[in-house]
Amino acid sequence: MKNYTSIHDIDNLQSWIEEAKSLKQDPLKHITLGKNKTIGLLFFNSSLRTRLSTQKAALNLGMNPIVMNVSGDAWGIEFEDGTIMDGRTAEHIKEAAAVVSQYCDIIAVRAFPTLTDRAKDESEQVLRSFVEHASVPIVNMESATGHPLQGLTDALTISEHAKKSRPKVVLSWAPHIKALPHAVANSFAQAMQKMDVDFVIANPEGYDLSSNIVGSTPIIHNQEAAFKDADFVYVKNWSSYEDYGKIINTDPSWMITKEKLGTAKFMHCLPVRRNVIVEDAVLDSDSSLVIQQANNRTYAAQLVLKKILKDLK
Repeated sequence: MKNYTSIHDIDNLQSWIEEAKSLKQDPLKHITLGKNKTIGLLFFNSSLRTRLSTQKAALNLGMNPIVMNVSGDAWGIEFEDGTIMDGRTAEHIKEAAAVVSQYCDIIAVRAFPTLTDRAKDESEQVLRSFVEHASVPIVNMESATGHPLQGLTDALTISEHAKKSRPKVVLSWAPHIKALPHAVANSFAQAMQKMDVDFVIANPEGYDLSSNIVGSTPIIHNQEAAFKDADFVYVKNWSSYEDYGKIINTDPSWMITKEKLGTAKFMHCLPVRRNVIVEDAVLDSDSSLVIQQANNRTYAAQLVLKKILKDLK
């Protein structure tokens, strides 16, 4: 595998899930695979789970990780072609990506959207520029429109905890105090569309995800109706796609409660705002899988790096 930038880079999700489970049983089995190989983890935005789990995944494979908070520690990077660089940017992506490629065998990038310019965000300028100008494989640690490491993690977690062959999975919007990206929701939807699950999306009017993401997945604007007979409820806030990046609804009745959840398992990528997104009674109960999800971040990342390392010349 050359790059991992999208859920669509997964050729067979079920086989990937089984391989991730195997890695989880013996995380150090392939510790010599990454010997003398270096991964550069470039963060344009903050991170806790993605940074630590990807770094641990690299160490489990014997790699040497280098971590850089690009937005605070590096020169301002210019991504536009033909620009006169007489402003705040001091280095062009053409040189930056080429230079980092000399230091690293794999580059992983995390860069959030603007949430102000939909066309620019959907062009995936930062991620795309690294893919174009780097000479080594690129891993997406969350971009403007996707978080494929999280999506793979979530598929693994559902597979581990499913009690029936075709569980019902609900992706539900919940309120938040600020506008958030669509990346996690997008990749979760794409992952579920590759699994044998009964998948529906629940969100208020005006919060439908991009039709390119939703496809034929049913959208239900009544949360309690969507939760009927659910086995897993995956909760995430996202801002409006149609009125791009805006908060048009903060309805607190969409917060997840133990009563609404019923017998379903609760999932969230973290961090989560308690008693805004979900009440304490859910997070502190046996219904919550958020810690198990966070643990699985390591094995999802490790699987991706293993596949890339095997194809490195």
